[in-house]
Amino acid sequence: MSRAVTIAVALLVLLWTVPTLGLLVTSLRDRDQIAASGWWRAGLPATVSGFVRVGDQGEIAGQALRPGERLVAWGTSSRAPMAYRPGETVQVKGGQVSVTADGRYRLTAPNGRGMRIFVTAKVPPKLTLDNYRRVIGVEGLGRAFLNTLMVTVPATVLPILIAAFAAYALAWMEFPGRALLGAALAGLLVVPLQLALIPLLKFHNDIGLGKGYLGIWFAHTGFGLPVAIYLLRGYMARLPREIIESARIDGASELQVFRGIVLPLSFPALASFAIFQFLWVWNDLLVATVFLGNRPDQLVMTGVLREMMGARGGEWEILAASAFVSITVPLAVFFVLQKYLVRGLLAGAVKGG
Repeated sequence: MSRAVTIAVALLVLLWTVPTLGLLVTSLRDRDQIAASGWWRAGLPATVSGFVRVGDQGEIAGQALRPGERLVAWGTSSRAPMAYRPGETVQVKGGQVSVTADGRYRLTAPNGRGMRIFVTAKVPPKLTLDNYRRVIGVEGLGRAFLNTLMVTVPATVLPILIAAFAAYALAWMEFPGRALLGAALAGLLVVPLQLALIPLLKFHNDIGLGKGYLGIWFAHTGFGLPVAIYLLRGYMARLPREIIESARIDGASELQVFRGIVLPLSFPALASFAIFQFLWVWNDLLVATVFLGNRPDQLVMTGVLREMMGARGGEWEILAASAFVSITVPLAVFFVLQKYLVRGLLAGAVKGG
């Protein structure tokens, strides 16, 4: 059984890691190499094809390849782009044309109309950061990254702070309406947030919040509170009663018990919710569109990725770089807090002895 579990876990890790590695490698390659071979061949030379235009305005000599590339074959027609070997001289209507192995071409007696030379070359493996420079500096992903951080961090911290107090009150304090409040909390878990978007936006406009960071922080806080309180209440309710009662007997106030005992013991549950809330807000597009806006200076990363899918749908190197930038912070957050994730979700599932 243990061997089967180990194999299953290894397969799951492999299925999760390989696509991420492929995305990273693709984001570091240029368009020609991506079109020529898969990411797993990034360390090998690639065969790429293209063309150059010669003979216009007396341009009868030049270089068809970039440094380090070697010509494999060439041609004068798109129907036969690999008809000739390097160094061959071919008769054309404009005279004669030849292309050497290092990519130098020469056209004699041009007719002034120009022609295209199709080249197929071996390109050495190359990894570059140019794709990242373009998406961050030119495509606006850098500004969107900062916007997303400005939305996500407060929208993660605020519900944790509020939910921790509420969960402690529901778990360890006696007050009128406690059971009714718990039932209402359970009911809110099944309410789709889409139902509340327009009424909440109208309420924000009525009280003067409008669209902005404050409004989206409050919106994400409200949408995240039911899950946060439910998760933290279940965890806190199963903390050892003896410790809390002893602190109360010793004269500790509820705030001192909460701050000195309950919060430290509840850190796994707090970290678990922080992961879920952070990932939810970081990957959100709907709430950000409604409560923040669609101007270039307001777009979060998911909004920029949506725009790029329409305008740059065929530029895989740009899309791969943008996608990898968008997952770097969630990956870091997950790896930092992942040891608390399972503990926070399962520690309160069964009451200890």
